[in-house]
Amino acid sequence: MSVTIKSRYLGNLRVESTHLQSGNQLITDAPLDNRGKGEAFSPTDLLATSLGSCIMTIMGITAMDNNIDIEGTEVDVTKIMASDPRRVSEIVVEFYFPDRGYTADQEQIIEKVAGISPVPLSLAPKLKQTIRFHW
Repeated sequence: MSVTIKSRYLGNLRVESTHLQSGNQLITDAPLDNRGKGEAFSPTDLLATSLGSCIMTIMGITAMDNNIDIEGTEVDVTKIMASDPRRVSEIVVEFYFPDRGYTADQEQIIEKVAGISPVPLSLAPKLKQTIRFHW
């Protein structure tokens, strides 16, 4: 097993992470409501982003396998926090598909894979995942 991501604390509640395979880097910053500057994704923002991106990826794979063009599909992700303990309590993921006249069968093929990709299956059951589709 090899390391996937290497992170370094930069001070001031900021962390720089490097994806070792690609060399891509990102910075996380604590949010304004938790003593941060809010100048970058927070760790919980990345959690919410991961859910939307993972679902979009599995939908893309399914679309490719079924000759369905979903290029240009957008996703809006809303993270809802709870306190005591401070945690993400719900993530709302809304997909907006291009106006291509998808059939009911095509829509069903894409929608049925939304909850079966690795991130949705890895999150704690008490984290509510709300997924909406706008065709």
